[in-house]
Amino acid sequence: MTTTFDFQDGNGPVPAHQHPNGGGWVADTATADETAYVGHDALVFGNAQVSGNAAVLGKARVSDNARVSDNARVDGNAQVFGNAQVFGNARVYGYAWVFGNARVSDHARVSGNALVFDNAWVSDNARVFDNAWVSDNARVADLDRDAIRSAFLSAHVSWRPSDHDLVPGDGGPIGRGIDAAVEEIARQLNQKEMGK
Repeated sequence: MTTTFDFQDGNGPVPAHQHPNGGGWVADTATADETAYVGHDALVFGNAQVSGNAAVLGKARVSDNARVSDNARVDGNAQVFGNAQVFGNARVYGYAWVFGNARVSDHARVSGNALVFDNAWVSDNARVFDNAWVSDNARVADLDRDAIRSAFLSAHVSWRPSDHDLVPGDGGPIGRGIDAAVEEIARQLNQKEMGK
């Protein structure tokens, strides 16, 4: 008799098994290495792959053609789907979503209600959190001001603290508005890091 499980993705019950390392459900169309960990309430389905020492914990979901590998962790109610990849020592947790062709790598962290999608890539020691969105072809790396400023510009994120910051002229007010936003984000990131 074939064991089935309903992943609540609209496909109804499909052939699946419980992972030997953690007991979470893995669709027979997906793969999760024996060295990986799929927690009791975690789900891996579609054509997703969890490999190496990667872990899917909590109520996290990895689906479609997504890949979680190396020592990466997906935890809480986070979701990784589409063709997204999470690898290295990256962490995705909380209610964060990583999808499309997005990548999260190295020691990067994506948490809260953050979304990383399209062809975005979060790497190095970068942190994307709260309600942040990183999309398009944006690249976010490290915690330095230049990387944050680059993310603002390449992701077409608009920041409008007041109308005078957007007054055209020599280009200075717009740049100063972005610089002020970058300074504030860097300050908050430093406070978060020091508070841990």
